[in-house]
This record gives sequence, structure tokens and C-alpha cells, in this order.
Amino acid sequence: MPPKSFSLSLGLLLLLTACNGEQPSPREDSLLILGSLTGVGQEIVEEAFMPFTADTGIEVIYEGTDAFSTVLPIRIAGGDVPDLAIFPQPGLMADLAREGALTPLDEVIDKGTLTQAFGPDWVNLGTVDGRVYGVWMRSDPKSLVWYNPTAFEAEGYTIPASWDELMALTDTIADAGKTPWCFGMESGDASGWVGTDWVEDILLRTAGPDVYDQWVTHQIPFNSPQVKAAVEAFGSIVRNDRYVKGGAVAAISTPFGDAPAPLFDQPPGCYLHRQASFITDFLPDAVEPGKDTQVFLLPGAGATAPLLTGGLVIAMANNSPAAQAAMQYLTTVTPHESWAARGYISPHRGVDFATYPNDGVRQMAAVLAQAETIRFDGSDLMPAAVGTGTFWSEMVNYVSGADIDAVLSAIDSSWPEE
Repeated sequence: MPPKSFSLSLGLLLLLTACNGEQPSPREDSLLILGSLTGVGQEIVEEAFMPFTADTGIEVIYEGTDAFSTVLPIRIAGGDVPDLAIFPQPGLMADLAREGALTPLDEVIDKGTLTQAFGPDWVNLGTVDGRVYGVWMRSDPKSLVWYNPTAFEAEGYTIPASWDELMALTDTIADAGKTPWCFGMESGDASGWVGTDWVEDILLRTAGPDVYDQWVTHQIPFNSPQVKAAVEAFGSIVRNDRYVKGGAVAAISTPFGDAPAPLFDQPPGCYLHRQASFITDFLPDAVEPGKDTQVFLLPGAGATAPLLTGGLVIAMANNSPAAQAAMQYLTTVTPHESWAARGYISPHRGVDFATYPNDGVRQMAAVLAQAETIRFDGSDLMPAAVGTGTFWSEMVNYVSGADIDAVLSAIDSSWPEE
């Protein structure tokens, strides 16, 4: 486990930089970070870097913007480069890395140190073409099934340990005249992403991580048998009106943030809801995560299941001594404990679960820690025309009753030519 304290001499870093023939950054005594977090998120980032400033004397300046994916490339092109960038999607990080706009971390951080701190999957998720560029700040686990433990206990339901058991529970609930699943896909211009998350989760479980990786990079097409089977498995739930509250029509029209509310009705309007960790921001005010609602990992074919996640990854855009010091700091547990205390789920193995502010976050962190295989949200890794374009819109069409072959062909044909 990396040391919990961090101290690095800025003067030593400047000396090493000079010896390597590199020119010092004009911000030798400051660190500029650009990210998509604003408001409270900005406060959380700044708070986590306070020990870094105390140990090094380096002032940390954070700039948050809602237009991060547009602003960062423009600033890089114009020479106004931040030292560090916090990426909400590793796809943009990979694009900039391949363009030479980011600095690989090979000579800054030992890969073994990173692997010890985060595990091999997280290191791989920060790797582009064989070189590590990113250190992960936060995980947003997506493969979570939410349920009301009081309602489960009243009906004698138990947590399913496999996909077959999950579907058996779904049938048991439906056969009793109750509704198994809450569902909501409406999200304005982003409607459909709930369906893409489902398909990604199912494909990861049925075809495995290697096929998933090939699919994300279009080494296999959308209309391949494995992907079609995953979409059909998704359809067997969402297009079955016995399984979904209000049926497929309601699934499409219900805002995703409103979808879990029926879990807490009396009697319950549904018993299961698959959604990411951020759904806690949309739960009814009276609901206490960890008590009134709990989570389990969406099961796979056997005893273990992979985990799909979103998250935030930090990369070095300016190879300055301050940036190098900051990236080394990010491998220690100190900033991650700060983030964990504010409710962010950290992928750092050294974070004590007791650091998290409540049982709800602790349960999600435990699911993350127990996952043997982790993959990032596939649609966020695909070209925007597909991942946040046709994949989203065609999932809405599919749930509405469109032919699966037409849906998959439409998505695949939108993939940009090399």
C-alpha cells in the first residue's frame, strides 16, 4: 500500500527537470487543474489538494467548466495548457494522448506502484496504446441493482446469485401479479443512455470482457451475434409488459430520475431497479440509502460478475515539475480519503470503508471492491456519433418495438470510417 503521507521537494523536481534539459513551467510554484466539476465538486477537488499544498508549497488553482470536452482541446491548441485535466470520459483522454497533447506517466510514476494502489483493471483503463496516461479519481459504479430490503423481506425474496436466479426472481414476482422492474429511459436529448448501459452490462456478462473490448473499438460490429443476443436479453425484460411498471411505453417516457420511486410505495410499485450510483441524487427525500434501499451487483452467469463503471480520470497535460509532483500525490491514499469522506467512491485500494459518510456509499464501494473485472461505460468510449448518437436513439426505437436487425444495422452504419 502506498504511504498515506506525501512530501516531495519542488526544488528537487526543478533540478531533475533542468538536468533532463527540460524548461521549467512558467507556473513553477502553482498547479492549474481543469475539470468538468463545478460548485460543490470544485470544493471537493480543492479540499483534496490542501495536503499537497501544505507539503510542497505549490498553490493549486482549479477551473471548472460545463463545456470541458470543448474547452480543453481549444486551450491546448492555443497554448493555454492546464497542468492537469480531469476527464469525465476516457475517450477524450485517449484522443488527446494519441495526438501527443498529454504526457505519458511512465517516467513520473512506477507502473507497479499504480497497480498496487488501484489494481490492474484501473491501470488498463488509464492506458492508451500501451502507455499509462491517467490516474483515476472517482468511480461511478453502474452495475447496481437497487431494492427495498423491507419489501424483499416481507415477500421472502433473496438476492439472486446468478443471471438465471435473477430471471427466476423476475418471473416469481410477475407470476404473483406484482411488477418486478422499475424502468425509466427519458433523459431529454440524452434519452436512450439507460438502454445502452443495460446492453453493455449484459454483453459484458454473456460474451466476456475480451469481446466487450473488441465491440467498443468496433473490431466486431453491432450486428454481430454476441451483441444481438445481448440486446435481445435486454428486450426480454424491457419489452415485456409483465416485467416493467407501465410496460415499454412507460419505460420510454419515465424520466430516469423518477424511475426508482415506486420501490418505496405501499405496496411497492416494483421491486428491482438497475441504475448507477448517482441515482442516490434522485431518490425521494425520506429514503436513506443503505437502510431504506440497498444494492447488489447485477449478477452474471456464475458466481462472479464484472462491473461496468463511469468515472473521472486525471491526466497530465503540461509536463511541469508541479504536475509531476501532483500525479505522484494522486497515487497515495491521501486525496482519495478526502474524496471518499465527501461521498465519492474511490478506486484506490487503500481507502478504508469507514471513511465513507454513510452505509449507502459504503455498500456501493464494497461492490466495487469485490468486482474481479471492471470495464468503463462502452458508449463513452465510442465515437460520439455512435456512443452518444445512434446507440442512444436506436435503443429508444428498439424499446418502442423496432426490428432488432434494423436497429443494429443503423447503429453499425453510423460508425465513422477510418
